[in-house]
Amino acid sequence: MAITTVVFDVNETLSDLTPLSERFTGLGAPEWVAPYWFASTLREGIALAAGGELRTFAEIGRETAAQLLRRHGSGADPDDGARQVLDGFLALPVHPDVHAGVAALRAAGLRLVTLSNGAAGVAERLLGEHGLRDEFDAVLSVEDAGIWKPAPAAYEHALHVCGIEPSEAVLVAVHPWDLHGAQRVGMATAWLDRHDEPWPGHLTAPTFTVRTLPELASRLD
Repeated sequence: MAITTVVFDVNETLSDLTPLSERFTGLGAPEWVAPYWFASTLREGIALAAGGELRTFAEIGRETAAQLLRRHGSGADPDDGARQVLDGFLALPVHPDVHAGVAALRAAGLRLVTLSNGAAGVAERLLGEHGLRDEFDAVLSVEDAGIWKPAPAAYEHALHVCGIEPSEAVLVAVHPWDLHGAQRVGMATAWLDRHDEPWPGHLTAPTFTVRTLPELASRLD
């Protein structure tokens, strides 16, 4: 079947996490703590999913931020600092290529949805504040699936809501582990390789690799 639906990861794929570094440095932590915090939050959520458990991104993210600030912060209240980090997470910009990429995919007649390990409300806010919400047919969260990506049930939830077969969907993400998970349920995948990095050889190679989002529309013709 032809691809009819583009399923987007949200955090770091659509949103630009770079400003979070300023949140951590403002709390006396090194700049490198910001990407480490995000990776640590994903690690904990995915570890829970491996055992069939679900906790929200906000819950895990608050705890991992407080832990890192206790170790690397200025000594101020780590719980208050964690709240500031989560507030910053709600005010992120989108990457510069997102608007043009979304427009190109819509012009190609494709349906766009999101599937995030975060809350649907966070994605709604991101898209709404950047004038993109009307371009997406659905904003989905693993919280409704009952388990985080890359568990198969997370992707299957999105396919069920959209009423499509796996072969009709392509997942777009910057995270190879996410794409590998989507491949396992039969979806096509598009790696948004903004940093020109080598693909990790221990994971299934993506169907498509693009450096910027606007490139994808022509690849799906």
